[in-house]
Amino acid sequence: MSEFDEDAVSGGAPAPAGAGHPPMQRSAPPAQRAVPLVAFHRRELDQILRLYGRMVASGEWRDYAIDHMKEKAVFSVFRRTSEMPLFRIEKDPKNARRQGAYSVIGAGGAILKRGSELAQVLKVFEKKRHLRLVL
Repeated sequence: MSEFDEDAVSGGAPAPAGAGHPPMQRSAPPAQRAVPLVAFHRRELDQILRLYGRMVASGEWRDYAIDHMKEKAVFSVFRRTSEMPLFRIEKDPKNARRQGAYSVIGAGGAILKRGSELAQVLKVFEKKRHLRLVL
């Protein structure tokens, strides 16, 4: 009897894959070490994305990329998708005790601000309001 004949006998329902055969057992893959990646936490991303939204609304930024690596996490900001990032906001935990885990790096590679609190580091993007004395 072919599988088509079995379908006719069973009422037209196709036979389940592997019917009549014992299930195949797969060997487990060799144990792999999970490489821990540095990532931004939800609150950190919230702060960064709030800033990003303001800058997009003002027309200064257009695109972003997030990279999680073994040693650091990077949020890159672009004016155009095809160019080098204007700024990189980096989280590097190995620098946490020395200079601070967070840094803002400009397009030329210069560190614009570094610190242990993300909110303070992101203040480098705030527009300075110039107060004038009006007489």
